[in-house]
Amino acid sequence: MANKSYTPHGRTAKILDRAYDLIQSVPYQVSARWLFYRLLQEGWYSHKSDYSGKFLKAVSAARHAYFKDWRPDTLADETRESIQRGGTWTDVPDWLYTLSNATCDLDKWSGQDNYVECWFEARAMTDQFKHYTHFLTLRAMGGQPSIPFKYKAAQEISAAFEQYQLPIVILYFGDLDKAGEMISQVIERDVREWCEVDFEFIRCGLNLEQVNFYDVPENPEKPGDYQWEALSDQAAKTIIKSNIDKYLRQDAFKIIEKQERNAENWLKTQLKNLASEWKP
Repeated sequence: MANKSYTPHGRTAKILDRAYDLIQSVPYQVSARWLFYRLLQEGWYSHKSDYSGKFLKAVSAARHAYFKDWRPDTLADETRESIQRGGTWTDVPDWLYTLSNATCDLDKWSGQDNYVECWFEARAMTDQFKHYTHFLTLRAMGGQPSIPFKYKAAQEISAAFEQYQLPIVILYFGDLDKAGEMISQVIERDVREWCEVDFEFIRCGLNLEQVNFYDVPENPEKPGDYQWEALSDQAAKTIIKSNIDKYLRQDAFKIIEKQERNAENWLKTQLKNLASEWKP
């Protein structure tokens, strides 16, 4: 867990103490960039270029080491997403008709021998994995992911084991190059450090055997490197599904899917009758 040998001194220690005070000064979780600009305004740093070097190095080390009150999830992930608000339905019958088309989404892990997730290197791979996988949690790394992202993954797979009591299997897909190999190694190392249970971490591709078998072209900018996106879609599909099928029972999924369809059909009939009977 904590790296007790990490003991910053002098100005770095003072900066970390002040940074933590700033974090505690607001009633919401802040990002690394927010925190840096507050420190910059107060004169702890002199240039914006200090963000990528001095600042991130210090707060990353503090979170990894559990320095004082710092934790891996002390700062928020800076992933951008919209916050949508406002009403959805025009009137009550509209709402009831919409509910009649609701999807019954039952837990899919009953009858399985393993709990499986798919992790992959580039966000550009997301649609492909959504298309060729079902029911599995997908985690797009986007290169080297943030500390909060990895810490959250560790907490969630720990919770999955607690809930299902199944062996945890992480299937990882990425580029065949030094950067890609380093990314997967660091991710596995950090998640293992923060995870409360053991798990299998399997790098499913790309590997040299797949490159040769599918005649994957080299990265033109970096000879000797091979990118996942250079695979044909059929080859990618085969690699993804063949690895997943080693650890999942598709027959168990089909039983649950049948239960879902039966429940949806029953609900549709009931709610359509209610919508026609509604009186304000």
